[in-house]
Amino acid sequence: MQIYLISDNADTYTGMRLAGVDGVVVEDRAELKAALEQAVNNPEIGILLLTEKFGREFPEIIDEVKLQHRTPLIIEIPDRYGTGRKPDFITSYVNEAIGLRL
Repeated sequence: MQIYLISDNADTYTGMRLAGVDGVVVEDRAELKAALEQAVNNPEIGILLLTEKFGREFPEIIDEVKLQHRTPLIIEIPDRYGTGRKPDFITSYVNEAIGLRL
C-alpha cells in the first residue's frame, strides 16, 4: 500500500517527497480531476493526501470521488500556510456529531 499526494504547491510536494511520499503538483480543475482519476485507478495507492485548498475550491470533485470509490482513503492535509480550520475544530466537530459539550 502506498501513500500518494496531490498538492497545489511545490513546497508541500517537496516536503512530502523528502518523507518518501510520491505525488504530483496540480494547478487547475482539469489537472485535479485527471490526477484523482489516475490515483483511484491505481490499486497500489491506499491513502491519498490532498491539500485543503482542493477541498475548499473543488468540494464537488472530492465528494464525487469519495462517494464513488471505496479506496483509496482520502485525507485533506494543511499545506505550509496552515489550516483553514478554526483552532477548536475537533471540539466543534464532536459537539455537532454527538451533541456533547466538552
